[in-house]
Amino acid sequence: MLRTKVLPLSLVLSALAFQTLPAKANWPLWDSYTAYFLDSSGRIVDRDAEDRTTSEGQSYALFFSLVANDRPSFDRILSWTQLHLAHHDIGSNLPAWLWGNRQGNWQILDKNSASDSDLWIAYTLLEAGRLWRDPTLSALGRSLANLIYEREVFEISGLGPVLLPGPIGFKTSDGWFQINASYLPVPLLLGLSAHTGSKYWRQMADLVPMIVEGSAPKGFVMDWIAYRPYEGFSTQPSPVSPPLASYDAIRVYLWAGMEAPSPRRDRILTAVSPMATYLEHNQVPPAGIDETGVVADAHGGIGFSAAVIPLLVALNRTKPLAQQKERLQSEKNDKTGLYGKKPRYYDQNLALFALGWYENRFSFDDQGRLGVNWK
Repeated sequence: MLRTKVLPLSLVLSALAFQTLPAKANWPLWDSYTAYFLDSSGRIVDRDAEDRTTSEGQSYALFFSLVANDRPSFDRILSWTQLHLAHHDIGSNLPAWLWGNRQGNWQILDKNSASDSDLWIAYTLLEAGRLWRDPTLSALGRSLANLIYEREVFEISGLGPVLLPGPIGFKTSDGWFQINASYLPVPLLLGLSAHTGSKYWRQMADLVPMIVEGSAPKGFVMDWIAYRPYEGFSTQPSPVSPPLASYDAIRVYLWAGMEAPSPRRDRILTAVSPMATYLEHNQVPPAGIDETGVVADAHGGIGFSAAVIPLLVALNRTKPLAQQKERLQSEKNDKTGLYGKKPRYYDQNLALFALGWYENRFSFDDQGRLGVNWK
């Protein structure tokens, strides 16, 4: 007698959801990005750093593939990330942040995790489960969210629950906690609260304005800030020396601009508005500002111009908005479809976030839910 194999219900539901998905969204920048940076196995290759791969790159690509309704790329990216960074199971193991070549062997180079990447992956899995009606992805996202809370969230006296940059290395022996404001996009924290029912994620979101204010002692957000219970914020000690407002912090302006309107967002926008004021009088975002507020490098890359676009929209700064859009367009490479003569990995990610939001390809509501233009 012929016996029929019975598939698990979760796989059946996933297959049915996949069959009924709308067509892949038309997003030329995503197509150009995948052609240049995504290999056939699902790995994002950072060609500016010895072809390494980071959990950041994987997490961002996972999010963009959801925005593009690109399920094949999503599945490859997730599969590679689980296999190579998370010991086959991202619901049980935080992904290592760095993978690359060591003496001819491709392997994990640093097993510590990066909490911002973990947060983006968990959020994207949860939203993919909702939008694609795939309970397997939702369950995986919840498991990862719980893992992040257990291993990367610390209750700091006088402050509250805070997502530290990773489980290891961000608390000093004399009691300082090192915090990175760019690791705390409010929509993601709200989204995890909505999906998990945990009040702690919303509490973390409510702390973000205070952290951003503390990270900007001279009006510009520093890449890193330190906090010691009952003593407050300080630019020292910092894992990066000297303290600088630069590469990491540019994302704080990006997240603030994309956040849904709320009193929380208003407070963040007020804290970061000196960047918009600077751009009223300078055509290029600064690449680096020191802890005294002095511009150390006035020539931010093309990705910095992209990153401030949502902020300038939110603050209704029309003149600098037009300037940054014009600068971005002037750097468009018609051969690659990317930005810059030699497309740099980080610039393209900032552009995908900023332009994807500006072109209404995605949005976040006041509960952190993702809106996409194909749904």
